[in-house]
Amino acid sequence: MTSNTTVPAQQDGGATILEIGQQPDAWREVAGRSDEQAAAFLGELLRRPDLRVVLTGAGSSAFAGEIAAPALRRQLRRRVDAIATTSIVANPLDHLQRGVPTLLVSFARSGNSPESLAATALADSIVDEVWHLVLTCDPDGKLGRAHSGRADSLVVYMPERTNDSGFAMTSSLTSMLLTCLMLLGPAVPADAEALAGAAEHVVGLQSDIRALAQTSRQRFVYLGSGPLEGLARESALKLLELTAGEVFTYFESPLGFRHGPKSVLDADTTVVVYVSTDPYTRRYDLDIIAELRAQLGRDAVTVISAEPIPAELGPAVVIPGLYGLPDALVALSYLVFAQYLALFTALKHGKTPDNPFPYGEVSRVVRGVTIYPMNGGV
Repeated sequence: MTSNTTVPAQQDGGATILEIGQQPDAWREVAGRSDEQAAAFLGELLRRPDLRVVLTGAGSSAFAGEIAAPALRRQLRRRVDAIATTSIVANPLDHLQRGVPTLLVSFARSGNSPESLAATALADSIVDEVWHLVLTCDPDGKLGRAHSGRADSLVVYMPERTNDSGFAMTSSLTSMLLTCLMLLGPAVPADAEALAGAAEHVVGLQSDIRALAQTSRQRFVYLGSGPLEGLARESALKLLELTAGEVFTYFESPLGFRHGPKSVLDADTTVVVYVSTDPYTRRYDLDIIAELRAQLGRDAVTVISAEPIPAELGPAVVIPGLYGLPDALVALSYLVFAQYLALFTALKHGKTPDNPFPYGEVSRVVRGVTIYPMNGGV
C-alpha cells in the first residue's frame, strides 16, 4: 500500500467514517489542553510509592487499559493492572484489595454502562483508600456526574466531537487512551503531533484499505505483542461488531499464536501483524510474518509497521513519523487502520456501520445487566 491520496468521506460510511477521520484533529485538541487541577490531583497521588493503578472499562474501554498498562508500568515503576469492569463487578474480591491504596482509572465513552458505575462503587466499598480518575466523553453521562465534585475523584471530559454517535467506539477510544498516556505518562504534546501526522497518513490510505476489505475473506486474525496485543484484541472486536458477527475474528500474540490458536488459519484468512517498535520484540514479529507468509502467501498477511521490514519478508504498510515511539503510542495510529478495515469490511457485507444491529441484538450502551449487591465478605 503506497497510496496517500485523501479520499472524501463516503456517504455509506455514515457518521462512523467521519468519526474515524476526525481523530488527528481530536488528538491535537487533547494535547493542547492544560489541566492544572489534574496535574495537582495526580501528582500528589503518584508520590505515594504504595499506590496501585487499576485501568478499567468494558469492551473497547477495557482494551484501552490493556494497551496503556505496560507503558504505565515502565513509566511509573509501580503496579499497574488492566482489569475490565465486567471482571471487577462479577468477581470484586478477586481484583480489589482492601489494604492497597488504589487509583481506579475508568475509561467510559458515555459512562452509562451499568458496570461502569458498579465498579467504582465496589472500589469505594472494598478498598480502604481509593481515588478515581474518570475519562469520559459525555458530560451528561452517569459516571461523570457521580464523580464530579468529589474530593477523591477527578473527571476529565474529552473534546465534544469525540462522543461518537456511531455504534463502535473510534475517536472516543483513542482520545481517552491518549489522555491517559498524557496524564500518567509517557506521552508529551510533541508525541501527539507525531501521532496525528501518522494518522493523517492512514486517512490517506482509505482506497487501499477498502481494496483489502474487498478481498472478502471470512476470517481475520490480529497479532501483536505487549501493548499491541491489546490493540489486536480491539481490532478483532471492531471488525466483529461492525460486521454484526458475519466475519470471524481472532487475536493473539505472535508467540502465543503457535500454541494451538494457529489452527484457525485456512485459505480464507487474512492475518494482520502489528510490528513492535521495540527492537527485541520486533524480532519475534518478523519471525511470525516469515512463517505465515510462507504458509498462506504474501497477500494473506498484512503487516503494519513504523519502519520498513526486511525486503525478503515482503511488503508492509509503513506508517511514517512513529519511529522511536513506544508501542502504547503507536497503537493509536495503528488503530485508525484497524477502524477503517472494520468499516470497509462491514460495507462489503452490506452492513450499516452506524447501526449494524438494527433489531437491537447488541446495543451501543449495554442494557439488561442486573447489578447485584454484595452480601458481606467485603
